[in-house]
Amino acid sequence: MKKLLFALIFISSYSFSQKTSKFNGLDMNLGNLYRLSDAKTRSISPENLTGEPGKGGMATLENGSAKYSARELGQSWKVNPFINIKAGETFTLADITGPGAIQHIWMTPTGNWRFSILRFYWDDEKEPSIEVPVGDFFGAGWGSYAHLNSLPVTINPGSAFNCYWSMPFRKKCRITMTNINVENMTVYYQIDYTLTEVPDDAAYFHAQFRKKNPTQGGVYTLVDSIQGKGQYVGTYLAWGVQNNGWWGEGEIKFYMDGDSKFPTVNGTGTEDYFCGSYDFDTRKKNAAGIETTDYTEFSTAYTGLHQVIRGDGHYGVMQRFGLYRWHIMDPIRFDKDLKVTIQDLGWKSGGRYLVQQSNISSVVFWYQTEPHHLFPKLVSKDELEIY
Repeated sequence: MKKLLFALIFISSYSFSQKTSKFNGLDMNLGNLYRLSDAKTRSISPENLTGEPGKGGMATLENGSAKYSARELGQSWKVNPFINIKAGETFTLADITGPGAIQHIWMTPTGNWRFSILRFYWDDEKEPSIEVPVGDFFGAGWGSYAHLNSLPVTINPGSAFNCYWSMPFRKKCRITMTNINVENMTVYYQIDYTLTEVPDDAAYFHAQFRKKNPTQGGVYTLVDSIQGKGQYVGTYLAWGVQNNGWWGEGEIKFYMDGDSKFPTVNGTGTEDYFCGSYDFDTRKKNAAGIETTDYTEFSTAYTGLHQVIRGDGHYGVMQRFGLYRWHIMDPIRFDKDLKVTIQDLGWKSGGRYLVQQSNISSVVFWYQTEPHHLFPKLVSKDELEIY
């Protein structure tokens, strides 16, 4: 009887706590859209550079980026919808006092996407937690449009970058863009965020870019300097093949929490890791009835081969591929450290593996406690260039 009474009290207490628990406006989904909270919606754009309440659309013709187009209409009529970043300059896209979280970013930058560097700083840190060329951050590492339709990242026509990664912060969030090009650039953008309480167990979002052209020794390191506790949540690869034949036999390996020679998580092949199979090929018959195979692009919630550049037979002759894999339902959790590599492996005669020398660049995404380990120095402008 006592056990039954205890169980009833526990169930009643749990039910009461569930009913009275306060929703903080984070972790949004269709299942909780009806819930009210004290979270405050804010948004930063060129029309409201501070995100302050009631401060949008205040630019006057004298200081508006579109003052010529708005000259007959005046204040509040799309006077300042974009910013210009001069060659070699850095612009602060957002400077936010928390606590809160970034919930959505949209932007469409002009110019060479490899030469516009995004950096995010959390809580007054001196070194960025995110340092990535803008195109690669959004899955456009080859510098050209390819539709991407996933849960955390989308690329929509004509060059509309969107991300929905949740990025909580406690004290501050500062986002900058540096134009390392020799030409000026233009950016339309909007950063949507909420000011609200952040849970004690919320980690900070990180993203790191790397590039190797060509790879050496058949192993490409995506990241090797993660220290702390967290979870790895995504991989983007821009892979350029410099040999004939199928190029994606390489295995991805996750070395965590003291792993040395052998990893804890070991994939079985590149297309397998990106949740495809058999070279991403589909078979079909041409007009003559002959069966052919071809790469098949796909873009889904968690994974995709969303870009295949087959070459034009003239100057653009190299096969290039854009791939993403988001570990949303299956994050790679680590307690102390993490290193991630992928083999650069194809085929040669006699059914033997070929150690390749591909042109690979990558962005890896993860959450972790701060402070984070210092990132490797970003490669030079010449090395960033797509060639």
